[in-house]
Amino acid sequence: MYSSKIIGLGKYVPENVVTNNDLSKIMDTSDEWIQERTGIKERRHIEKSDDSTAKMGVKAAKIAIERAKIDKDDIDLIVFATLSPDYYFPGSGVIVHDMLGIKTCPALDVRNQCSGFIYAISVADQFIKTGMYKNVLVIGSENHSGGLDMTTRGRGVSVIFGDGAGAAVLSRSEDDSQILSTHLHSQGQFAKELSLIGPSTEHWVPEIIAENPQEDIPYFPYMNGQLVFKHAVVRFSEVINEGLEKNGLKKDDINMLIPHQANLRISQFVQKKFQLSDDQVYNNIQRYGNTTAASIPIALTEAWEEKKIMKGDIVVLAAFGSGFTWGSCIIKW
Repeated sequence: MYSSKIIGLGKYVPENVVTNNDLSKIMDTSDEWIQERTGIKERRHIEKSDDSTAKMGVKAAKIAIERAKIDKDDIDLIVFATLSPDYYFPGSGVIVHDMLGIKTCPALDVRNQCSGFIYAISVADQFIKTGMYKNVLVIGSENHSGGLDMTTRGRGVSVIFGDGAGAAVLSRSEDDSQILSTHLHSQGQFAKELSLIGPSTEHWVPEIIAENPQEDIPYFPYMNGQLVFKHAVVRFSEVINEGLEKNGLKKDDINMLIPHQANLRISQFVQKKFQLSDDQVYNNIQRYGNTTAASIPIALTEAWEEKKIMKGDIVVLAAFGSGFTWGSCIIKW
């Protein structure tokens, strides 16, 4: 049985900065209202002529591949995590494959929303452990701005999300740097509490229009914010502890915790519970908002670039989101 490690990281965020004050000009909100509830000050939204979910993923991937010091044709598998694919089908993984111009290799999409990158890392880790593949490109990318209700009606969701991408190259480890374990969970009874139900093959566009001839068409995401927050703080703690216990570690062994950037208040709650200092938790939601599957790889890349992660460190990744799904990844860097 082999083990895997991260050998290259990259991120990309659009240049277009959208501040809370910018949003207050198009909906009934304010900088104070948004910061108090989420901790977010600004986010990035793509310019559609320049970027898409796959294009952002490619930009992050090229950086990760270069830093991994491998050739793009050394990639054996692409795992692409997103809730906002370029097309209904095919998935964005094959689009990235084409844009990178690499030799034939498998590509798959992971649709686990905020937990998507953790799930994707786990998939990549298993393929490397079994010896089936040596180098796996994992991408998390989101174009939220293309599907948000940017009015007062949708402000409870729309002020939270931003666009961006992050990528990691995983490879077979030949030293003690490795992904120690991953832990995945779901609780489908809460699937509709954070969701975009339609249009879907169960309820397609003509049916929705027929049911709402004089009303706004419900094409936008729904979130039961209080319920999500309540479950998130519990599941974050549980799945982090699960990973620590699996590896005989204690909370004092954590050098860096990188939580999914869902809400700064959730991250602060978890930080307090584990008695971690500000230097032991990396948050960038203030600058980028919630970028769903992209949030952990963007934050991980930034933490590494800022030399907040060093060889031998215990790094913990954790996420919770739609599904409900949640997971953790314990890494010895």
